[in-house]
Amino acid sequence: MLWPIYIILLLVVVDQAIKVYIKTNFHLDESVDVFGDWFKLYFVENNGAAFGLELGGNIGKYILTGFRLFVTVIGFLYLKSCVAKGAKKVLIIALCLILAGAIGNIIDSVFYGVIFNDINLYQGRWFQGQVVDMFYAPMVNGAFPSWMPIWGGEHFTFFSPIWNFADACISVGIFAIILGQKVLFEEHLKEGESAENEASVSETMDIES
Repeated sequence: MLWPIYIILLLVVVDQAIKVYIKTNFHLDESVDVFGDWFKLYFVENNGAAFGLELGGNIGKYILTGFRLFVTVIGFLYLKSCVAKGAKKVLIIALCLILAGAIGNIIDSVFYGVIFNDINLYQGRWFQGQVVDMFYAPMVNGAFPSWMPIWGGEHFTFFSPIWNFADACISVGIFAIILGQKVLFEEHLKEGESAENEASVSETMDIES
């Protein structure tokens, strides 16, 4: 079945279309209100992981990109296995979301340093591109109560990270698997229990004989 590949390709195209639009139409740190102060397009770039998290320096970037590539290869092998075994479509779609998100951010890291070598933070080198983030949803702004230990009186923003479509795909895919793991892996668990029971019966028969 090719439909999982089509889903991944569609999600990657959507992710890259958004990033290229933001990259070519916004200045770095430029923001535009979409729903008042609750949701904005805010163009930033970072070296690292989802939601703006980073690993230090160029070495950290190589490590992170290599890790992404490794996880993506493992993910594709697992996806292939799930499709071959007739796993539930929800699980396959969740895996497609995770893989598409990983690929989307890999493209930024690997290729954007060369494709956009004259814009913003790029240096014209492979594997040195910045991941483009643009979604910012500071839905709640306030301060912690003064009586609260450690953070008392400090200002906070929820939700403060700036993210992209690829990050959203990864998050939705992971949460879907975590929340629905009992249902998604039910058949595999039953197969495992059945195999254990058969082995137990076989051992009992051998002992009796």
